[in-house]
Amino acid sequence: MDPLFDFTGKVALVTGGSRGLGYRMVKALAERGADVIVASRKLDNCEEVAAECRAFGRKAMAHAVHCGRWDEIDALVEAVYTEFGRIDILINNAGMSPACPSHEMPESLFDSVLNLNFKGPFRLASQVAHRMSQGEGGCIINISSTGSLEALPTVVPYGAAKAALNAMSVSLSREYAPKVRVNTIAPGPFLTDIAEAWEPGKREAQPVALGRPGRPEEIVTAALMLASPASTYTTGALVRVDGGPR
Repeated sequence: MDPLFDFTGKVALVTGGSRGLGYRMVKALAERGADVIVASRKLDNCEEVAAECRAFGRKAMAHAVHCGRWDEIDALVEAVYTEFGRIDILINNAGMSPACPSHEMPESLFDSVLNLNFKGPFRLASQVAHRMSQGEGGCIINISSTGSLEALPTVVPYGAAKAALNAMSVSLSREYAPKVRVNTIAPGPFLTDIAEAWEPGKREAQPVALGRPGRPEEIVTAALMLASPASTYTTGALVRVDGGPR
């Protein structure tokens, strides 16, 4: 095991961990020695991924949670601390980005987007950061989007919520320093299940420097770098994993 990426004995919680980018990150942590909690809305999917992680000889817990609801988030935190006693790494990954013309956006959809992409992640990050600061510390990685940094027509509430997530990360990194590090990853277009709804051409080419969408496994190195116990001088940072400038 490379000592820079050895997570043996660490406890990692990944929301949205049953598919897409979250699945890749939780598997990468388990492969490198971490005990993991796979949290998402569908328990069966979480159990499948947890079983894959146990195959690496690690403890793995599956937990069903709606990451936009504070009561369910609080229950998740209590369940993890009851089982493991701590969280060393939190990856706030759950999110959604339904397209809708802004002038037609119903209030219920607006609230759902804000709840899942900002309100819930704020609750989870703040509660875990507080507990980390009372213990041995830890790191939090919030998964944002390059949509928080550029124009995103018809997905305006999503981009706005992710921009709020970016600002939240910077402020939390100061509030809970020095024991807790808080950083952000801003992915660009990735070939997750969301891409199934794209036009076929967009699954082959994207208007970014590298000319293509990302493969899900290409998120892993950024997450491992920020989570690494060797990255002790990196906090409040935003790392773009987006194929380069448009």
